[in-house]
Amino acid sequence: MRTTVVGGGAWGTALAAHCARAALPVRLWAREPEVVQAVNEDHRNPLFLPEAQLPPGLRATGRLDEAVADAEVVIVVVPSEFCRAVYAQLGSLAPAGAILVSATKGLEIDTLRRMSEVAAAEAPGHPLAALSGPSFALEVARELPTAVVVASADHAVAEAVQRPLSTRAFRVYSSADLVGVELAGALKNVIAIAAGIIDGLGYGHNTVAALITRGLAEITRLARAEGAQPDTLAGLAGLGDLVLTCTGGLSRNRTVGARLGRGQSLPEASAGLHPEGVRTTVAACALAGRHGIEMPIAQQMRAVLYEGKPARAAVDELMLRTLKRE
Repeated sequence: MRTTVVGGGAWGTALAAHCARAALPVRLWAREPEVVQAVNEDHRNPLFLPEAQLPPGLRATGRLDEAVADAEVVIVVVPSEFCRAVYAQLGSLAPAGAILVSATKGLEIDTLRRMSEVAAAEAPGHPLAALSGPSFALEVARELPTAVVVASADHAVAEAVQRPLSTRAFRVYSSADLVGVELAGALKNVIAIAAGIIDGLGYGHNTVAALITRGLAEITRLARAEGAQPDTLAGLAGLGDLVLTCTGGLSRNRTVGARLGRGQSLPEASAGLHPEGVRTTVAACALAGRHGIEMPIAQQMRAVLYEGKPARAAVDELMLRTLKRE
């Protein structure tokens, strides 16, 4: 399966390295010339994944047309705010019939669309899928055992991506619930910021456990309103990714939250990290409003991130909400 990974950040680089080790013909497209040069000459990505040694067979290019030439699968791993422009280019550059796989965990703020919906609008006619699940880039690059899920409304498309990507260190499950997999992957980042705030404030494991549990309830309510299947939210893309992102030290969104909890401003806390959860918080609250769904954690995160609310006050308000049945 001739594969192209579009995006030379940490996750894109890790996925491209995995594809190379899985003996797939793979090209990596990166915007930064220094990343392209370092991947090709030193087999490293010094900007975004400096700790990982990359396989010698992985080649990078800065030309998107060259990267996707003859590709059967194109995995898009760029920040959500740039996805529409990238998919617009892929609409004319990607070979007819090439499967477009979104590995971006975010929502478009202006339209509240999932990334596969953006792809459908900008690159019509291509089969679509999404790849998500609990997967830190560095651990995938180091071939540590990882399990993820690939989803498509056409299950044959999901299975066409699943088989070649699966290895002994990278187990891929398939799903037909594209809506649930994408929304779970995006919304968990909002909860992860809250988990980081809890850590930064010095609260304990009890607090984190409560947050994860109630956070999953919020994600599930909104995802089901959008048409997701409940089982998806209890699986790898839902609970699995939520637990990892809320507790793992490699989580960028959790790191931003921890810095906020220790008193840093949002620009200071976000420096060098580009966390998707900050933008997704706005979209999550807007989607909840559209459906008339209560999402107290997301709403408190919006107040902290965009309205200057003190982090401790946000946690206190969550604890002092009106008592109710679980």
